[in-house]
Amino acid sequence: MTKGDSKIAGEVNADDKVNVNRRAALKTAAALGAAATGAAVVASVVTAHGPNQTGQQGPAIIGGAARKLRMVTTWPRDFPGLGTGAARLGQRINDASGGSLDVTVYGAGELVPALSAFDAVSQGKADMYHGAEYYWQGRSLAFNFFAAVPMGLTAAEMEAWIRFGGGQELWDELSARHNIKPMIAGNTGVQMGGWFKRRVNGLADFRGLRIRMPGLGGEVMKRLGATPVTKAGGELFQALDQGNIDASEWVGPWNDMAFAFHSIVKNYYYPGIHEPGSALSLGINMELWNDLDPRERAVISNAAAAESVVMHAEFEHQNALSLERLLNSTDVSVLRFSDTILKRMAEISTQVLEEVAAADSFTAKVYESFLAARQRGDRWGDVSERAYAHARSLLPARVRGEP
Repeated sequence: MTKGDSKIAGEVNADDKVNVNRRAALKTAAALGAAATGAAVVASVVTAHGPNQTGQQGPAIIGGAARKLRMVTTWPRDFPGLGTGAARLGQRINDASGGSLDVTVYGAGELVPALSAFDAVSQGKADMYHGAEYYWQGRSLAFNFFAAVPMGLTAAEMEAWIRFGGGQELWDELSARHNIKPMIAGNTGVQMGGWFKRRVNGLADFRGLRIRMPGLGGEVMKRLGATPVTKAGGELFQALDQGNIDASEWVGPWNDMAFAFHSIVKNYYYPGIHEPGSALSLGINMELWNDLDPRERAVISNAAAAESVVMHAEFEHQNALSLERLLNSTDVSVLRFSDTILKRMAEISTQVLEEVAAADSFTAKVYESFLAARQRGDRWGDVSERAYAHARSLLPARVRGEP
């Protein structure tokens, strides 16, 4: 169907492609290894003028400067997990390149506004971005599936789909239309349902609720009777404090406590069906990507894969610590949405995604691939992760850390 045929059609803007001046750089003989983790990671880092991790002398760049690259992000500089993860990715590329690549990372607004990162890279005004693909849904609704959709894929399922289930090939095809090479480069894991000034005991409690929840999750809230609004993260505390909104989602305990939401709102709901495993991405200007030699491409690809693993682990650890602080040191109530609410959210999510898939033939193809991956994940999860989680719940309370 055409854009006008869909109930949730995104606005598609034309890109102005700007040719990027190609900068000549001498190539490096950087030694690179692959570690056998769930994703390919860099096993040994070779420095430009010193020994590598095996104690052997690494090759140096001779007679030429490194290729300088600018990474723009959609996150504030040094923001826990997201901003720091982007900075860590840039440094990982620099270290592993043996001196041939020199990435400078810019926080949101430092070089371009946060939501202009995609256009900046597409047009060659920046070399790469770190962000979340649902920010680009105005270009194509298909981008949502490569970040997070309501009742979508968990972090592990997303990695499986992208790397082995056909997701990367579809993502490549979509982003190539905008002169970008994409790859997964982080994950927040499952997010929380949000902060609510009033308790939501039933479906009627969503009616008239003003909630900050952008994207397709916001559409689910709208169909529950709420009024979704879009606000930047830095605006949320004031909006909640002054009563401009009644509820807000952000990420999880770690990031949410950094914004001090717990000091003014006391009802914290889970699970966040809108973002069950939010993948973050590295997008690279296609002309730059084509100009890199195979070793430089491997450095960037493996660095992104490594950051995806490390960032998810960091979020798991920090969210667990922050949840303990919430439970033990604050008066916040951590509450689960009722099954009645979750069932209705699931029904609406299905409707929303089916309408998104009707936007155009390519989005439909992405949806079908996503749906097959989710079905596989459900079947395997029933006899693996969820079955084990149930078994572990039968441990004695004292062992599980319960009172």
